[in-house]
Parts: sequence; structure tokens; C-alpha cells
Amino acid sequence: MSITARPQPTLPSARLRRPVPAQIARRIADTPALWRPLVRFDAHSRFATRLPATADDHEVWLLTWLPGQGTAWHDHGGSAGAFATVQGVLTEQHATPARDDEPARVVPGARRLVAGGVRPFGPRHVHQVVNADALPAVSVHVYAPSLTEMTEYTRHGSLLHSSGSQLAGVNW
Repeated sequence: MSITARPQPTLPSARLRRPVPAQIARRIADTPALWRPLVRFDAHSRFATRLPATADDHEVWLLTWLPGQGTAWHDHGGSAGAFATVQGVLTEQHATPARDDEPARVVPGARRLVAGGVRPFGPRHVHQVVNADALPAVSVHVYAPSLTEMTEYTRHGSLLHSSGSQLAGVNW
């Protein structure tokens, strides 16, 4: 009796298996049962809660924004991501990433992100997001890999200078 080895199926490369944050954000945004029960608004600061983990290669956060609430200028510590506005309108300004000895530079203009829209970004993205509208806003954020650190920036004219870091498990 002869035994013939069967060819083993090949697995897709790791590149093909990486999560696509925009697709995940859209899927979760389109499933209100996953996030709607978690919506809370806080008059003093943005409310944020991490959705229960469903994968090791990304994380999902729900954020709520009353009028006037926003973030400082920040990056995502090398994580790529996307956010979906699921209620209201958010306004984003972004900057070119810092390079060598050059600081990040604010890109003129702002982007309005209305309910139903998804904003993907790469691992070097620097931005500031605010609810500049008159009504509350809600958004779903996906980061891949999960956030470990975020650098905050201080704006000086059109330039952004690093002003410190926040670490997962320490500052949030």
C-alpha cells in the first residue's frame, strides 16, 4: 500500500488577513444593537467606551460628543483606523505627519463628517476632531492594531509639536 501525501491548503498571507478598519466601522455602525445601548452623554467631557472585544487584531470604541466637545491634536501611536459618524456631524482637521526634524503641519480646511460617513486613516495620521454642530454626535472608532499609545500635539500657528503621550491602561 502506498501512501501519498495530500497537498496542504495554503493560508492567505498575513497581509490579506489584516482587518480593514473602515469595513469594520461600517459594519458596526450599520448594527445599532451593538452600540446604541452604550450611548451616554457627559456635559463635562466626551464619553468613550470600548466595545466588547471580538478580535485580537483590532478594537472598537464608541464616542459621544455634545456640541463644542472635541479632542486635542493627536495621533494613534502607529495604529491605523477609521471612524464612522452614526449620529450628528463631526468636524476633522488633519495634519501632515512629522518627518525627521520637521514638525507636523496643519493642512488648511476642515472636513465635515455627517452621519453615515466613514473616515479611514493610516498609521501616521494626526488630527483633531470636534463637534462644531448644534446637536449631539455619536461615532464608532476602529483601531488596528489596538491602541497602545497616543501622542498629543500643541499647535503653534500651522505647526504641531509633540506635547506628551497617553498610554493604554494608564491614561485611559
